[in-house]
Amino acid sequence: MPVDEGTLPPEIQRFAAYLRTERRASPHTVKAYLTDLSQYAAYLADAGQRVVPSSPAIVRAFLARAAGDAGAMSLGRKLSAIRTLYRFLVREGLAPANPARSVSGPKRPKRLPEVLPEEEVAALVEAPALAAPLDLRDRAFLELLYASGLRVSELTGLDRESLDLGQRLVRVLGKRSKERIVPFGVTAAEAIGRYLDEARPVLATGRDHATAREALFLNYRGGRLSPRSVARRLDRAVLATGLPRHVHPHVLRHCFATHLLGNGADLRGIQELLGHASLSTTQRYTHVDWKRLAAVYDAAHPRAKRERS
Repeated sequence: MPVDEGTLPPEIQRFAAYLRTERRASPHTVKAYLTDLSQYAAYLADAGQRVVPSSPAIVRAFLARAAGDAGAMSLGRKLSAIRTLYRFLVREGLAPANPARSVSGPKRPKRLPEVLPEEEVAALVEAPALAAPLDLRDRAFLELLYASGLRVSELTGLDRESLDLGQRLVRVLGKRSKERIVPFGVTAAEAIGRYLDEARPVLATGRDHATAREALFLNYRGGRLSPRSVARRLDRAVLATGLPRHVHPHVLRHCFATHLLGNGADLRGIQELLGHASLSTTQRYTHVDWKRLAAVYDAAHPRAKRERS
C-alpha cells in the first residue's frame, strides 16, 4: 500500500525530497525508505514522541516492537533507514545528533553455501552440446569454473596469457588485486584446448573483437564475455539437464571447495585456491561437509562405535 506522504512528519517529507532531488534515488528506493519511516513515525505518534528530538532508547523500542513481525534482514533495513534519516537531519541542522548511530543492528543468520552433489555438477558442466562455437566455449568455462573455483568476475577477466595450458595453471587477479596461481584438471584442460583451437578463432571474427583482443573467453560478437552472459548460459545448461533449481555461477565455486574438502583436501590449501584472506571464511565449508567429518570420526576414534550404538 502506497505511503501518503502528506501525513508524514515534515522532517520525513523533507528527507523524501532530498532522496529524489539530491540523491536521485530510484522510485523503488524512495518507496522502501518511506515505508519503513512511516512505520517509525506511527510508532512515535502512538508513544507521544516526535521525530526530533529522539533517543537511542526510542529507536531500540521501535525495533523491539517491529521484531514481532519482521526478520533480521527487515529490521536491519529499518534501522538503516532511520540512521540515514537522522544523518540527513543532522547535516541540515534539523537534529542535534543521530540517535540511531549507537544502536546495534540485529545479527543476520549465517547461510550455508548452496552445494550440488558431484553427479549433478558433472551433468551440468557436460550439458553444452559440442557442436557450435558457443557450446564449446560454454563447456570450457563451466569446466574451468568447477575445476578452479574462480569467481565469475575472475573468470571473465582472464586473458589468454593468464593461462598455461601445458602446466594446467591459471593466473588469477582476485579481490584487492591479489594475484594467485590456481591449477586445474585434465578434463578442463581438454575442454579449454578444444575451445581455443576450434571456437575462439570463429568468435574472434565478430565485430567487437578489437576491444577484447586478449580476452580468453569471447561472446558471439567477439567481445569479452560478461558475468551476466555466464549466468545466462549457465541457466541454459540447467534447463538442458533438468535440474529443479536455479544455479548461480558462484554455486560452482562452493561445489569446488566442498567437493575438495569431501575428498580429503586440506582446508588451508582450499583457502589458498579460493583466494580467501581469512581461514574463517573458508571454514564455513566444514559445516556443509559434516557428514564426511562424522564418518572420519567413526572410522578413526577407538570408542566411536560404542558411543554411537
